[in-house]
Amino acid sequence: MNKRIPALALCLSLLLSGCVSLNGSTYTVVEPHVEQPVLGEDSSTVKASTYSELVNGVLFFVTQGMETGIIQLTDYNGDVEEDLNRACLEVAKDDPLGAYAVDFIKNDYTTILTTYEATITISYKRTLDQISSLVNITGTSAIREETVQALSSFKTELALRVGYFTGDADTVKEQVRQAYYDTPAAALGMPECTVTLYPETGTQRIVEILLDYPQESTALKRQSQELMEQAETILSPIRYQIETRRLDLLMEALPGAVKVSAQGGSTAWDALVGKGANHEGLALAFQLLCDGLGLESDIVEGTFQGEPRFFNRVVRNGAAVWVDLSRSTGQTYTAAQMAEMGYQWEGQEA
Repeated sequence: MNKRIPALALCLSLLLSGCVSLNGSTYTVVEPHVEQPVLGEDSSTVKASTYSELVNGVLFFVTQGMETGIIQLTDYNGDVEEDLNRACLEVAKDDPLGAYAVDFIKNDYTTILTTYEATITISYKRTLDQISSLVNITGTSAIREETVQALSSFKTELALRVGYFTGDADTVKEQVRQAYYDTPAAALGMPECTVTLYPETGTQRIVEILLDYPQESTALKRQSQELMEQAETILSPIRYQIETRRLDLLMEALPGAVKVSAQGGSTAWDALVGKGANHEGLALAFQLLCDGLGLESDIVEGTFQGEPRFFNRVVRNGAAVWVDLSRSTGQTYTAAQMAEMGYQWEGQEA
């Protein structure tokens, strides 16, 4: 399927704060709901009188990263042994945080008159830093925005607590793929992506994304810096021109700025710094430059005469025009001209 991919950022060091997305819009963050249990004499002891309070107590220990905790059960009407086993299993297997972080949970209890005192022992498969680094978001689409941050700094691991999750691991992988094209300054080779969901079902999930890049992060950061510097060299004479002239001036500068090679690399670095880039690398390079000038633009993934092709859409004076640097480094086309030449893309008018 052909896809249009919005591009977002020029600057590698761009960071998100609060609930603001990279394009300036906002999205809601869902915090996991764990009722504060009634504490005993210290934070390692909680009190419970119902099964739901018992589950909540075990989950409280997990959220705190505690290896041992005490639950005092008073006026408890259920089967204590059965409910303890069930509560520990529910937290370890069905709760997103438990499924992600917990290896196993053991319990033991003693009876003191009418009160039961249960000792909960928790073994973790995640570090406390991993647990505390979980990012809370709402909706599967927000995964893409968070992945932009991870890719921009070449992180190898990202764990998201997602409320109202829909889709599956393939859905997440597609979000990662889209995020790659949102970050042309850091798109220096598509990383291999491994996605694991905790638990396997449900609308509240923890999504773990592991990224394996084609090069070491130090090399990628160096390449990204070289790319940014070269982009700045191209853009500095244009940036302070009047807005309506920027695209035309950029198109005039491109023939001497980009290197075209049908068998070249697929990154903006190849196009602007290296020995030459194919259509994918050229589209990323053009998007990077448009971002730097504040031009409204997209990377478009479509086909040319039936073959996969990356190209760009950019807005000039309120109207969209199309650019394919692998065809011409200094020319723009209308949608009709693109269609006549044999281009197709999603959302293309008939």
